[in-house]
Amino acid sequence: MLKAKLILTTMAASLALAGCASVGPDYQRPALDVPTSLSVAATPGKSATMDYMAWWKGFNDPVLNALLDEAHANNQDLLLAAGRVEEARALAVGANSNRYPTVDANITPTKLRTSQHAGLLPAGAEPISRDYKLGLSASYELDLWGKLARADEAARARLLAQEANQGVVLTSLYSTLAQTYFSLRASDAQLALADVTLKTRQEKLRLQKKLYASGTIGELDLHIADSEEAAAEISFAQAKQAVANTESALAVLAGRSPSAIAKPVIARGSDIDGLYQQLRVPADLPSNLLERRPDIIAAEQTLVAANADIGQAKAQYFPSLKLSSGVGYESQGLKDLINPASMLWNIGANLTQPVFRAGAIGAVVSGAEARKTQALAQYVQTVQGAFRDVHDALNNATANEQIYASGQHRVSALKDSLRLAELRYKNGYSSYLEVLNAQRDLWQAQVTVIDTQRAHLSAVVSLYKAVGGGWEASAH
Repeated sequence: MLKAKLILTTMAASLALAGCASVGPDYQRPALDVPTSLSVAATPGKSATMDYMAWWKGFNDPVLNALLDEAHANNQDLLLAAGRVEEARALAVGANSNRYPTVDANITPTKLRTSQHAGLLPAGAEPISRDYKLGLSASYELDLWGKLARADEAARARLLAQEANQGVVLTSLYSTLAQTYFSLRASDAQLALADVTLKTRQEKLRLQKKLYASGTIGELDLHIADSEEAAAEISFAQAKQAVANTESALAVLAGRSPSAIAKPVIARGSDIDGLYQQLRVPADLPSNLLERRPDIIAAEQTLVAANADIGQAKAQYFPSLKLSSGVGYESQGLKDLINPASMLWNIGANLTQPVFRAGAIGAVVSGAEARKTQALAQYVQTVQGAFRDVHDALNNATANEQIYASGQHRVSALKDSLRLAELRYKNGYSSYLEVLNAQRDLWQAQVTVIDTQRAHLSAVVSLYKAVGGGWEASAH
């Protein structure tokens, strides 16, 4: 009776202690000097309020939407990230379960033969004995110093970090696929331009051969036309190569089968001009949008987990109290097993205070603190990188818009130059080289305009990615 009172008194005192605050530092978000907003001087008529949900639908291209749907369902990187989330969720459930009692059912039939020559059996006693046990056992560790609570906190934070990392994979997939699709449409436009240029060069070579045969032009003009036709063939082949490589890249991003990647078939939607007309650049962005970036969330939750690990490690310095109990039946025969006289029970407590560990606990604490220092540095670096991403995306979008306007003006001027050069050549005021130079300049300017459109589209997608907008799977 006295022993039972002592156990109950110990349990009551332990429960009172369990209400104390957990050891170790409580998490506080690091204070960083960040601007309140990020803005850029947008060109009139091209700025707009940013749509953070399903941003890709703003381009009004059903093919792009379908490719993103396909990638969301089949991409292997997403499946890998989903598996990591499930693993972290299982670990979090396991950590939380340690805060509750464990109860086990026990059935233990035993048959034992004792040596008759060991002097352990009374004379005439049966050397074979049987024993049957049936019961329940329970154990519970009181979380006096918050060790289990800190472990639960760390596991939940790591689960959130993995969920955020899944978002990182999704943001990267969506942005990369959209930018690759824009590259495909730009390559298609450049292939069409190369095709027109090649046909023009072929026709010009045919005419030059006639003129040379009639003695109107010299051998130099013929060879120049021949080399320009060969150069156009090279440009056409390079454009076809770029289209084919981009198609296979899109097939991989969409998660298609190896046979489909070997012979990719990619549908086409809006052309590069149509996509470019859908561009809208935000004029002002609140900086707190970056808090929703999945990589920042993941970095902060990793820091939360590292902070909780310190408390979990420091709790090892203090006593641990484990309670155990059991109740059941024991009998040498099955017929007497379920009998009040066969009942047995026990209750106990184990209080352990570390005395000497040769610095092992201190090493664990130092390691946890070092990991927190690393996590803090990674968090700060992630925030720094996020602000740079937004700055560069805004800057690139603005610069590309200005470059596009100047490029269009240059194309218009070069068309007039080519028209005048052809007129001068026909009237004998200049050589064929002047016409060729004008043609080369115009072709290069047109290629540059197409590439600027692609770069501008990619910059706007990078901006959506930089602010973490519209990446939730439910928005898809």
